[in-house]
Amino acid sequence: MIRLSVLDQSPIRSGGTAADAIGETVELAQVAERLGYHRYWLAEHHSHGAFAGTSPEVLIGRIAATTETIRVGSGGVMLSHYSALKVAESFRVLETLYPGRIDLGLGRAPGADRLTSAALAPEQSGFRYDDFPQKVSDLRGWVEGSLPEDHPFARISAMPSGETAPEIWLLGTSDQSAILAAHFGCAFSFAHFINTYGSVQVMDMYRRDFRPSAKCRKPAGSLAVFVICAPTEEEAFYHAASRPLVMLRSRRGEGGGVPTPEEALAYPWTNMERAFAEDIDSRTIAGDPEQVKKRLETLASEHKVEELVVVNVMHSFEARVKSYELLAEVFELKGNP
Repeated sequence: MIRLSVLDQSPIRSGGTAADAIGETVELAQVAERLGYHRYWLAEHHSHGAFAGTSPEVLIGRIAATTETIRVGSGGVMLSHYSALKVAESFRVLETLYPGRIDLGLGRAPGADRLTSAALAPEQSGFRYDDFPQKVSDLRGWVEGSLPEDHPFARISAMPSGETAPEIWLLGTSDQSAILAAHFGCAFSFAHFINTYGSVQVMDMYRRDFRPSAKCRKPAGSLAVFVICAPTEEEAFYHAASRPLVMLRSRRGEGGGVPTPEEALAYPWTNMERAFAEDIDSRTIAGDPEQVKKRLETLASEHKVEELVVVNVMHSFEARVKSYELLAEVFELKGNP
């Protein structure tokens, strides 16, 4: 049986505000819990005109406070910007407040352009990947209370301590994060909605090379997928039209929120831009409930995963909610009435 979860990028609709987007994130989390989704992850983007979620750890606290059973976490914290100890402390606080419900998803990507990355970590000469493995190791040690005795910071504890710890996930779009997840014995989520190339092979490699850890005895993988489900295929494609224009404007460094489908469909695409849009569309699963279910079941089978993390970006919040409702219905999730 496939388990469904949610990844929310807190999209800002054109004509709406960032505050609207945050409010919709909280409301959607409550809907997801009622429908029976397993976990609710918050993304991290910086200085982006289309996404309001800059601080997943803050949103996690708000959402966990207004829900009761759904797991809540980051999808993910861009660890290369930050101190491993500070991230560990933030999530130890969250785990203390909501024990057994917190996920700590870690990403290597900057979630920002170069200038913003420099502002986030001005002491670095640029965005750095080389110290990411050490940061992951240190973070796990502090979160789980397992730093080795010969570690230079072994005397430091990430407070508040406790009997439970957040569930740590590594997130990625290539084999690099999968290699680290397998090495450290962490769960791994592949971002299919960002990159589809080699995804099956990456997941196979993660399972093959996995080294059991105290907190994760066997491989635990998921696939993050972009899904728009509507009553009809035509309506799903209509709402899906907004995403390529959002991504094009983001690539150009332009502002603006998620456009309406009408604006996106009327946009005068050049041949080069059309090729870009077609690549985006190739990573979009859109259709009526039965069509979407069939494609998702195929993806889950190909990647040998039992959990799909669903993300969508549409101008209409009502259509976003409807998409998750239809998915819950067709997959027969056991929600709360």
